[in-house]
Amino acid sequence: ELQQKAEEAESLQMELQMLETERVRLSLVEEKLMDVLELLQQLRDLNIPKRALGKILLSTLESCRDPQPGKAQLFEVLDTLYHELTSCELLQRQPLEKAQSHQSLSNPLVISC
Repeated sequence: ELQQKAEEAESLQMELQMLETERVRLSLVEEKLMDVLELLQQLRDLNIPKRALGKILLSTLESCRDPQPGKAQLFEVLDTLYHELTSCELLQRQPLEKAQSHQSLSNPLVISC
C-alpha cells in the first residue's frame, strides 16, 4: 500500500510538472500575442494599406509553412509575424514621441474576466 501511494505521488508530481510547463508555454504565447496585437493596433492608427498588411501576413505564413522541428508552430507563427510587423517601414518612420505616448497609455487590448 505504501508502494502504491508513492507511485501515485510520483504520478501526480509528473502531472503537476507537465501542467506547469504548459502554463509557462501558454504565458509565452499570450505575451507574444499581446505584442503582435499592439503592433497591429499601431499600424491601424497609421492607416496602413490593407494590401501592405496582407503582404506582411502572407510573408509570415510563407515563412512558417514548413514548421521547425522542436518548435511550437503557434509560437513560431506569432514570433515571425511580430518580426515582420516590427520591420514594417511605417512603424520605423513613426515619430519617437508618438510611440512613447502610445505606450504610456493603458493597454486597451487587455480583457478582464
